Amino acid sequence: MASAHSGISLTAGSVPKGMLLFAVPIFLSNLFQQLYNAVDSLIVGNFVGGQALAAVGSSGSLIFLLTGFVNGVSMGAGVLIARYFGAKDAENLRRAVHTTAALGLAAGAALSAAGVAFSPQILRWMGTPADVLPNSLLYFRIYFSGCIAVVLYNAAAGILQSVGDSRSPMRYLIAASLTNVVLDLLFIAVLGHGVGGAALATILSQTLSAALAYRRLFRLGAKGEAYGLRFKDLRFDGAMLRDIIRLGVPSGVQNSVISIANIVVQANINAFGSQAMAGCGAYSKIEGFAFLPVTCFAMSLATFVSQNVGAGRPDRVRSGIRFGILCSPALAEGLGALLWLTAPLLISAFNREPAVIAYGVAQMRTTSLFFCLLAFSHCCAGILRGLGRPVVPMAVMLVVWCVLRITYITVTVHFIPDIRVIFWAYPLTWCISSLLFAWYLAHCPIPQPGGGAPQHVL
Repeated sequence: MASAHSGISLTAGSVPKGMLLFAVPIFLSNLFQQLYNAVDSLIVGNFVGGQALAAVGSSGSLIFLLTGFVNGVSMGAGVLIARYFGAKDAENLRRAVHTTAALGLAAGAALSAAGVAFSPQILRWMGTPADVLPNSLLYFRIYFSGCIAVVLYNAAAGILQSVGDSRSPMRYLIAASLTNVVLDLLFIAVLGHGVGGAALATILSQTLSAALAYRRLFRLGAKGEAYGLRFKDLRFDGAMLRDIIRLGVPSGVQNSVISIANIVVQANINAFGSQAMAGCGAYSKIEGFAFLPVTCFAMSLATFVSQNVGAGRPDRVRSGIRFGILCSPALAEGLGALLWLTAPLLISAFNREPAVIAYGVAQMRTTSLFFCLLAFSHCCAGILRGLGRPVVPMAVMLVVWCVLRITYITVTVHFIPDIRVIFWAYPLTWCISSLLFAWYLAHCPIPQPGGGAPQHVL
């Protein structure tokens, strides 16, 4: 009979130890993922040039727009899987896992087609300069032709992490990262394929990580694990799909509105020319490293909270939340201070043109000391997803990180045409969202499946 509880349970034992043992592999996974994202820019910037770096560096917002929604839905599926795992409900766990895998396959295929078809229109809408557009279009079309592997990997990794296995995805991303470095050097430095080589290296590396993750899941299915995959069960379950959509669509919308806002920001940066694009693109790669404690704790909190809600352990929910929202902002702020101090050195590693360095350093020294607010907001979003309240972070991000951020930039840049006005949009909106999340969590009850007196999160 399939087991629902042979994974790694976060519903017993020391809360700090359990969360750290779960979070550290996620941290390392994200570290290696960020490393191979940065390698693309480092190798392109040094072997091809500033315009090619601008093409790769400005890609993040558009890629996240098109993949963010699908990955957000996967997050909702992960919350559901974690809750069934915590409740030791093997049958619903099996249905949720197979529906998630089927959804990843369908969504990945649709996303690949949409990305290839609509990249030219979106790049022109973003105001991509004419000297950067050909390289940007080449990068996007190669990337999206294989991005089904990205979606499939994220779905598989989400399943494994939801049942407490954060080490397997870590190993697969390390393998993919090392492969990406080798392929980048081969395609760009040796064969001279430029931006197209960087995109191809990324897709081939992601395909490797997806293949490894699904091999693990199918092997678990062959052993009878409820969270493993079996070909004969790989299909949509109507009721489960509705629950996944109910929990996942708000997270997908949240990701999409953030990326829409970032595309508007990128369009405003593009107006300052290719050197501004290259400098800000280099900064965005470095900033990704500061997101590591943010993302690892946000993902850990969503899984930890959901498993313990399913197990009926509100005491552990509160303990985990308090630990997470203290550790993540502290770590993010420490990294932010380090980036502030070393900004010129870090930006110059990507490109040595003085103007490029100046733009990157200006953005880093505007935002880096406010990373604690970014971390707090993302942790709160993870907590609320784990509590089954994904609409709240969606609403906050939509209003603050999208509408307010875009309005501020549009109005202020019109009167003060200075790129630093754009940079300040991030700390200002991080501060507002943190205040809103703190207020909401202070009044938010913890769901208790077995009934009992309600307990509040904080």
